[in-house]
Amino acid sequence: MDIRTPIPSQSTRFLDRLRNFIRLRGLAYKTEQTYVFWIKRFIRFHGRRHPETMGTVEVEAFLSHLVLQANVSVGTQRVALNALIFLYREFLDTPLEDLQYEMAKKPKKLPVVFSPEEAASAIGNLEGEYKLIAMLIYGAGLRINEALRLRVKDVDFGMQQLVVRDGKGGKDRITLLPDRLVKPLQQQIDTALHLHKADLARGFGSVYMPAGLSRKYPSASQEPDWQYVFPAPDLSVDPRSGIKRRHHMLDRTVQKHFRIAIRAAGIRKPAGSHTFRHSFATRLLEAGY
Repeated sequence: MDIRTPIPSQSTRFLDRLRNFIRLRGLAYKTEQTYVFWIKRFIRFHGRRHPETMGTVEVEAFLSHLVLQANVSVGTQRVALNALIFLYREFLDTPLEDLQYEMAKKPKKLPVVFSPEEAASAIGNLEGEYKLIAMLIYGAGLRINEALRLRVKDVDFGMQQLVVRDGKGGKDRITLLPDRLVKPLQQQIDTALHLHKADLARGFGSVYMPAGLSRKYPSASQEPDWQYVFPAPDLSVDPRSGIKRRHHMLDRTVQKHFRIAIRAAGIRKPAGSHTFRHSFATRLLEAGY
């Protein structure tokens, strides 16, 4: 990143003020990175003009360029649109007019799925927490980031269910916890809490808290219930607060292990973590749900 972290509260730089505004709104750090990326790209596309001197016409030109010249997907164009709507409606308090631009077309592709044998073979090539994450995606229908963001309090062994917080579209939902995952998940939580106890003894032990809760409950970040089920192997500095703490495992590391396991299973499909989830949905449909 080219912006200092944490950001000086009195900074007059445009992107510094934008980042501080995003953080005050309590948006996720990944959302902050995404919005800033697309807003910077928008500014550069228009010769580094200040956004306050631009508006609907310039946004339309940029969004059309993404499709006609950059050949981006529907999802990518939508993310860019969301970033620019946030910029003008929320940050600059200048809502855009009805936008008319070239829209990306969604390709008609069938999702890649595993057969039960392929899924078992790929999962069998994984070990430890990587295997458990794959089993949660395949057995409970979680997205990879939903699995990695699970906290201890989100697992209800009594009801055998998982609470998925801030899923796609910012919504919470409840999903099933298969019988065969109860014991390994209990063991994983024990491991995570043992690591948390060791962190506390070393003067650390805090975890990132959702928007607003860190101010409302300042001590909650060190409570066991808020710890991640799949903690990262090392402590790292929170780029927003500057606090050294333990985050959850990185999705790119998990994805790498998945790709290796899939290749080792002799599977030649263009598959990844999403394939386990698509296969979960397919099994439900085949079972009549």
